[in-house]
This record gives sequence, C-alpha cells and structure tokens, in this order.
Amino acid sequence: MNFPRGTVQDYTIHSDKLGEPMDLLIYLPPTFSPLYKYNVLIALDGLDYFQLGGIVKLADEMLHQNVIEQLIIVGVPYKNGRDRHEKYHPDGEQSQAFLQFLVQELVPYLDRTFPTYQIGMGRALIGDSLAGYTAFKAALTYPHTFGKVALQSPYAHINLFSTIEQFSHPALLEIYHVVGTEEISVKTNHGKIENFIEQNRKLAAILASKGFQYHYQEFNGSHTWKYWQQDLRRALPSLFSPKT
Repeated sequence: MNFPRGTVQDYTIHSDKLGEPMDLLIYLPPTFSPLYKYNVLIALDGLDYFQLGGIVKLADEMLHQNVIEQLIIVGVPYKNGRDRHEKYHPDGEQSQAFLQFLVQELVPYLDRTFPTYQIGMGRALIGDSLAGYTAFKAALTYPHTFGKVALQSPYAHINLFSTIEQFSHPALLEIYHVVGTEEISVKTNHGKIENFIEQNRKLAAILASKGFQYHYQEFNGSHTWKYWQQDLRRALPSLFSPKT
C-alpha cells in the first residue's frame, strides 16, 4: 500500500561535551507543520534503526492509519564499532559525556529547531543491545527529560540494577522491554559470550517490582535486526498510542 511519505534530512551539530561534530538523521512526518507540536523519538544506533529497522516506512504507515501520535524521529548514528563502544558501553571513555550530550545539547537543539512537546512524556528513547543499555541509563538518570524508553534486547550490565534500585520516581517513566528466547549465547563486540535472556529476565523481575508503567515480552527469536524490526510494530504504538 502507498502512504504519504515523510522526509528524512541530515543534520550535524557540534558537541562541546564530546568535543566533536555529531551527525543526526531527522524524520519529519508527512503532515509536518510548525503550527503543531510533536512528540520526539530519539533512536540510538540511529542509522541501524533507519536502514535495518525500516522505522521511517513503518512510521509513515502507522501515522496514516492513526496507530501512533504525530512524532519526529531522531537517529543518532555511531561512526564505527570503537566509537559505539566508547559512547555506549559503561566502561567507555565517553559514556558519561554522551549522556550529557543527549540531555544538555541534543534535546535543547531539537526544542529550538522543531515544535516539540518540551516535557518528559513527549520524549522517548529507543535502543537495541548496547544502545538499549545507554537509552535506559539515560532515561533512569534524566527521567524529567525522557519519560519513555523502549529496550530491544538491551545489554543488562550490572550497574543498571543498582541504578534501578536507587530510582525513586517510577511514575515518571514508561518502559517497553523485549528480548528473544534464543538469545542464550550472544557474542559481544569484544568477543565475550553473554546470556542475554537470563540477564534480561533478572532485569524484568526487578522492573516489575518497582511500580513502573512497564511492558515486558519475550519474542521467539535471536539477537538480530530481523526480530527487532518486526518488534517495532509493537514498540511504536506502545510508546505513542493516540490519546482517546
């Protein structure tokens, strides 16, 4: 079926926090107008979400069918594997600076440039695997900035658990969380084998006990974009279902 198409434009902003230019992919919906306000979805591993996840085509379809609210999608790509590790991994040299970039530079830039809802519940983060860890860490650290987060097979590093235990305002954050039942032996970028399903089940048990608005689901599949792409059909409406 043919749907009205939104537009995707390349942007670059300089980050003082990271000391480098940051490329962005920004999707504007087909009916975009500066006269209206929009929700914002920030996708870490941004180029992957735009190319492998097909998130733009899916957004066009769901907006046409009124399955999701009007939104702007911002992809934050990584330059290469090393860059991804330094910015996303908890042991990465730029991990804290990257969180500061998201909150102190990217969000203000988006709010200045586009007609956005400038509240936490108007902004969501999404990430897969290691990017899922970073998206969740950002949401837990800055819940007044990011009120929603979607985690697709996130890397459930041990420091997430302590951050969750110390989190005292679960009403501020909505969480969508999925993992595949076949994610038993996932090879990380450094060659280490991780049992993602076991880690994520532990994470789910803690999150379910904390009083978050929380959706958890296990899909029949492995740690690949084949399944994360399919899951976006559930994730986007979970984050941005139209208000009745």
